[in-house]
Amino acid sequence: MKFREVKSLGSQANAKVSDLASKVDDQTGEVAARTANVIVLAVRVLRIPTAVIMWLSLPFIAATFALGLVADGKTGVVISVIAVLMMVVSAAFWGRRRKILQAVEEPDKLATELGIMISLSDKVDETRGAISQIAGAGGWRLFSRLKGLWQGASMTGRWIEGIGDLPRARYFGPPKIGTTVTITVAALWLIPISVVVALFALIGTIAGSF
Repeated sequence: MKFREVKSLGSQANAKVSDLASKVDDQTGEVAARTANVIVLAVRVLRIPTAVIMWLSLPFIAATFALGLVADGKTGVVISVIAVLMMVVSAAFWGRRRKILQAVEEPDKLATELGIMISLSDKVDETRGAISQIAGAGGWRLFSRLKGLWQGASMTGRWIEGIGDLPRARYFGPPKIGTTVTITVAALWLIPISVVVALFALIGTIAGSF
């Protein structure tokens, strides 16, 4: 029964996307297609660097957590809590990276959704002009530029709610694009922080054992 309900909801979502796609004008479709190509290329280029960012801090987080388990008293509790917080940041980055990689697996569908996203705006020309400016962006600069462009555009709550139904394009519009940038910055800072925390956790554990 539940499977049928999920399948029905999926069919309804696909029908809704198809209906909205039919209302996208040619100019918007062209801009969306170019933008989708840039996004797909940027995400593929960033696939390995983001994996490196994700894995670099893991050994230090694991070491901190292990030290928290063996440390005595309040020291062990504090170390364990810090380790868990770092795990949360790492997990958030892993989850968002996975979602974005999935979003670009089918470029044609991403382009269609980007076209719908532009068309849902109250000011189509303004939004189309804004998003077309990212064509020269590459790598991580793409996400920062997208965030900046959306901040300068006029986006209503209704628009943001509408793009929530787009499983791919929503990761490249507000509010998710801002969250993505924030999570990535946190993940970058997590690398040196995890090293320092692991070092202090080791010192604290050793000191507590005497």
